[in-house]
Amino acid sequence: LWDMVDTTADTRVPVTVLTGFLGSGKTTLLNRILSEYHGKKIAVIENEFGEVGVDDLLITRRFDTKEEIFEMNNGCICCTVRGDLIRILSKLLKRKEKLDAILIETTGLADPAPVAQTFFMDESMKEFARLDGIITVVDVKHVIQHLDEEKPEGAENEAVEQVVFADRLLLNKTDLVSAEELAEVEHRLRQINKFAPMVHCQNANVPIDTVLGVHAFDLDRILGIDPSFLEESTHEHDQSVTSIGFTQEGDLNMDKLNAWISKLLQERGKEIYRMKGVLSISGSDEKYAFHAVHMLFSGETIEPWGDAKRVNKLVVIGRNLPREEITLSFQACFVDAK
Repeated sequence: LWDMVDTTADTRVPVTVLTGFLGSGKTTLLNRILSEYHGKKIAVIENEFGEVGVDDLLITRRFDTKEEIFEMNNGCICCTVRGDLIRILSKLLKRKEKLDAILIETTGLADPAPVAQTFFMDESMKEFARLDGIITVVDVKHVIQHLDEEKPEGAENEAVEQVVFADRLLLNKTDLVSAEELAEVEHRLRQINKFAPMVHCQNANVPIDTVLGVHAFDLDRILGIDPSFLEESTHEHDQSVTSIGFTQEGDLNMDKLNAWISKLLQERGKEIYRMKGVLSISGSDEKYAFHAVHMLFSGETIEPWGDAKRVNKLVVIGRNLPREEITLSFQACFVDAK
């Protein structure tokens, strides 16, 4: 059972920060929140690390929900977008219709601490909004690899930061590991964060009340971990992590595409944190959506193109990626490729 807090007097809008490393299942969880009938008026602020915004295409049923989605593609919320985040939050909080909740989905490369700081350091935010909780989605299949990753001097290990500051840990993809592996993951997470309740799930399927309205953020606990939490600071992202984005009209040859994805993941699966895209396949009237996390890959048709322009959107995020090689080999998958 979660700790219950007496919050009867607090009428500020609760804000949930949803974090987790690339490919952990944040967008899947967002899908559930946006499509589940819960009668709440929720504003979503979404941030992607990547040259091409793909998540707005992958978030299903967005048009028949009450929610609004803000996608900001010009950098991490926790870095250059800090000012933008406050501007968008201010705009949301000035609306006549009161929101039940605001959900900020951070990029997988974001340290959640600076996002949380916004609600304690900006006076207008403190007045109208309260941080409800930092929810970290954990990919149990790959998390240990990311926690153990050696970073260049001065760069943070964001996967560790996301676990450190979590108020709830959603242990996702439990169907992909054995009981022993899961126990090892729990042990490692407990070494980093002794307090956050853990929730096991598959396909990020959790009750909405484990994510929203949990009153979990405890400033005293965070200050105990990091006394400098309320001081302004800058942090470095690992500069070897980059994104390669494609936005291109035309139809792809499915056989060539499969061969390209297979070869890329086989040769560079360890370096590729995340691939995701919505693609136009020759001979098919349906949009083809695919996701890859390291060497794990899944693809499916999601909805008809209808009258929409058949534009391929694809983003590859990883370490030390050879941009030209990946670009040229992807271009060769088009039906009309020379």
